[in-house]
Amino acid sequence: MAMPASTEGEAYDPFEAFDRAQGAGAVRDPYSAWAELRARAPVQEVSVSELFDLGDDVEIPDDVPPTYQVLSYEGVSQVLRDGQTFSSQFYAATMGTVMGHSILEMDEPEHHHYRSLIQQAFTRKALERWETELVRPVVDSHIDDFAERGHADLVRELTFPFPVRVIAGMLGLPEDDLPQFHRWAVELISIGFDMERGMAASQSLRDYFAGILEQRRRDPAGDVISVLGQAELDGQRLTDEEIFAFLRLLLPAGAETTYRSSSNLLFGLLTHPDQLDALRADRSLLPQAIEEGLRWEPPLTGIARFAVKDAAVDGVTIPAGSVVSVCMGAADRDPAKWDRPDEFDILRPMQQHTAFALGPHMCLGMHLARMETTVALNALLDRLPNLRLDPEAHDVHITGQTFRAPRSLPVLFG
Repeated sequence: MAMPASTEGEAYDPFEAFDRAQGAGAVRDPYSAWAELRARAPVQEVSVSELFDLGDDVEIPDDVPPTYQVLSYEGVSQVLRDGQTFSSQFYAATMGTVMGHSILEMDEPEHHHYRSLIQQAFTRKALERWETELVRPVVDSHIDDFAERGHADLVRELTFPFPVRVIAGMLGLPEDDLPQFHRWAVELISIGFDMERGMAASQSLRDYFAGILEQRRRDPAGDVISVLGQAELDGQRLTDEEIFAFLRLLLPAGAETTYRSSSNLLFGLLTHPDQLDALRADRSLLPQAIEEGLRWEPPLTGIARFAVKDAAVDGVTIPAGSVVSVCMGAADRDPAKWDRPDEFDILRPMQQHTAFALGPHMCLGMHLARMETTVALNALLDRLPNLRLDPEAHDVHITGQTFRAPRSLPVLFG
């Protein structure tokens, strides 16, 4: 998705490059293939090249450990809930390279202690304050720009830009820094296909946050960086590097996924006008609409773990030392768990999905994400009468393999 232009005067667009690397524009429906695989076996050994579609020109090292893909709801739930058997340290050698030692790669008991410190910045009181003082004004300011126009692209003009502005506001960052901050964050998570840019972005973010953290320690405010700088548990505080690691993780883990999940939900509603009408008439349906959107089209379809001992998952033995690819996208369309799993239906009975993961690593920011989406949907329905997909729009759809979202959502209203 070609979004903000480079702030460095380069033609390179990290947003477009990242989307393209995730299969945007090339992968339309990964679910059919996953369903065929799951029907053959809920857990199966796969090659790294098959799993990540590396292409014929990429040479796979001989020492790559065996890799198993888990596609069933029961199997995915088991792996995610059992942190003792399936370690998150898989990410230490990948994302840890650019993020630093973060919550993403920690196992218990370290994970619990670190998460308890981090959660001090995400209290219910903080969420309530962010909703009224930050999220609503940010969402309204974006809608203000197109509310009188009668048409808009809801991805480009709302769902893509607003979550990063919310994260920046939570951190207390200057508004003028936001374009460069967003660019660094996307370059950071592009390490899989551009190591040099990823490492450079990591260092740039560290240097940027170091100056702000030093200032907040001298003069604390009500922002997340100030809270993290003061957080204490059992006499222990977060080190500067631990804070930098979490701050590097926050934007891709928060803004990137929120932009995608809110876009996917809007696509579901706009392409099912009867369900959009039902929601417009009864806002109490919004919580279950959000959960159905997450189940039906999660922003992130898979994560990975490392098997530290032999384990049987859904009847299949996974040997110790294996990489375990956990496919939440397939799990949440498992017909053993849901009737009509491929259909978007906000009226279906709610069940636990895996879009926010499960177990000890269940998403720390899930309440924030739900709140942001609630605010955005209510504002759109309140302010844009007769909101509908532009009938002249060509082939609007969700795309991508690991990270999924529509590239545009052209709408009419009024």
